[in-house]
This record gives sequence, C-alpha cells and structure tokens, in this order.
Amino acid sequence: MNIQKRLRAIITHSGLSVNAFATKIGYNQSNLSKILAGKRDFNSNLENAICREFPEINRAWLSAEEGTMLQQSEAVVYNAREIVTIPLVGQYAYAGYLSGYSDPEYIDKLPTIDFMPDRHMTGNYVAFEVGGDSMDDGTSDGYLCGEILICREVEQDYWRDSKLFINKRDFVIVHKEGILIKRIVKHDVENHIITIHSLNPLYPDKEIDLAEVKQMFSVVESRRQRRR
Repeated sequence: MNIQKRLRAIITHSGLSVNAFATKIGYNQSNLSKILAGKRDFNSNLENAICREFPEINRAWLSAEEGTMLQQSEAVVYNAREIVTIPLVGQYAYAGYLSGYSDPEYIDKLPTIDFMPDRHMTGNYVAFEVGGDSMDDGTSDGYLCGEILICREVEQDYWRDSKLFINKRDFVIVHKEGILIKRIVKHDVENHIITIHSLNPLYPDKEIDLAEVKQMFSVVESRRQRRR
C-alpha cells in the first residue's frame, strides 16, 4: 500500500473530508491534496501533525507500512467516538426530575452512565430508565421495564413551531404529569397537539397538548438487561 493509500485510510478512519481533516491537523489543504495526488512528497511535518491529532495511528505504519494502522492499545477504540458521561434518570426519580430538570445542581446530583455518541452528534443527552410495560409488546421493538434508554434532547423549536420527524422514532416526553416513553404517531402543528402511541395494545393512543410538555427527547440507543 503506497503512502497515498495509507493517508486515505487514515482520513476514512477519522470520518472527515480531506479539507476537514487538513483543518483538524493544522496542515495546508492544498499541500495535502497534492500529496494525496502524488504531486508532492510525504514529509515529517504531515507525519507529526497526523500523529499529534490521532495518537492511535501507528507512526511506523504511516511512514513505512510496518505493523497495523492502529496501535494495539485500548485507547484506539475511543478516539473516533468519544466517551461522555451523561445523567441517568431512574424510574423512581421521575417525579424529582419533573421539578428539577432545569436546575443544574439537581442534574449534577443524578447518577451517571457512560455513553459513546456518534462523533457527528451534538446536543444534550440524558439516560432514562424504563418504568412500566406500556412499551413492551413482546417483540424486539419494545422496551422492557428497567431498560436504559440513551436520549438526545429535541429543541423546542423543532416541536412547537415545526413538524416533528416521527417516522419510526420513539420519544421520552417530559410532561407536566409525568415522564412518558412513547411513539408519536401524529403531530398537529397548527393546534400544537401530538398523538402518542404505546406499543403494548392494552394502552390506548392519547393526545397531548404541547403547551404541557417541558422537554422532549428522541431515543438514540437502548441498553437491555438480560432476562434470566
């Protein structure tokens, strides 16, 4: 594998475009493009810049294709996807969260859970523990009581003034009367009404006035405990 292919493999690993990669490592974009095209020689400045910003890259592989691209280290796994710690709202903490969700001191006192978001995702993440069986339909689509849901907050502008993207997405809705984990099947933007749906057929659909909603989160990941 020549140096151009090795460089492209590293850029692919980074998840960035060529220009964004050059910006991240502090290297001239035009010079990087020329090196990738074989019109300019690979140099120690580029090598040092890459290894500084991406310490998991094996320098010997980059310069002479010795060994593997990634160094054999546990740290390799986490550079592209950063581990973050987010607050966890247990099912028995729902009432407290309703009154303290906007209080930074309350949020800081909540237990936490480690989460590895996609590198391109930003925003406010909170984990919620599932309570009850309204979203348990006995299939893999459902959520079991005690399951942990990693959620990303949906800013109010996206659900008060414009239509939500609800296709095949589940939500945690912080409502004035409680925290609801539901699927939204209809959003009446003009009247500020959403229709929530439980996967368990024993629970009927219900309409909610968005004026009564304090926060809304989309579910991005679930962690299911094993049944024994």
